[in-house]
Amino acid sequence: MIHIYTGNGKGKTTAALGLCLRAAGAGKTVFFCQFLKGRGTSEAAFLKRTAGVHMEQSGRSRFITGKPSAGDIRSAERGLRRAGEAVLSGKFGMVILDEVNQALELGLLDLEELLSILRRAPEDVEIILTGRNAPAALIKEADLVSEVREVKHYFRKGVKARKGIEY
Repeated sequence: MIHIYTGNGKGKTTAALGLCLRAAGAGKTVFFCQFLKGRGTSEAAFLKRTAGVHMEQSGRSRFITGKPSAGDIRSAERGLRRAGEAVLSGKFGMVILDEVNQALELGLLDLEELLSILRRAPEDVEIILTGRNAPAALIKEADLVSEVREVKHYFRKGVKARKGIEY
């Protein structure tokens, strides 16, 4: 099954982490790739120590503002290549592509390449895609789509991202 967690609200990565935890707890092996995130996140630190989970980051240590650099594109393409290998390897029961929708929106990845991976995925591999602005073609391909909608957020009061909560 292909899951998509999208929308402007907080909780898309958190949903994917919950599925990762549940799958690993059930004895499945999980490949978790974070796009656009290269700096140390708390979840990456934890997942790298978690049995049954292979964690990779496929971003650089800075936010992308403006036009993505060639390095940003190479990093994202490397992540998608690794994710495709994981999907087809037979080693993983779940593959999570965190923030892949944003990577697509920024032009870091080719949508057709991702769709090709999804269409070739073995039936026993659960695939989770997160990030704002999931493209219509991905939504059409998915088996489950949840949209996380912001009703209220403390960022609007000026609260900055906090370690252990937002990253």
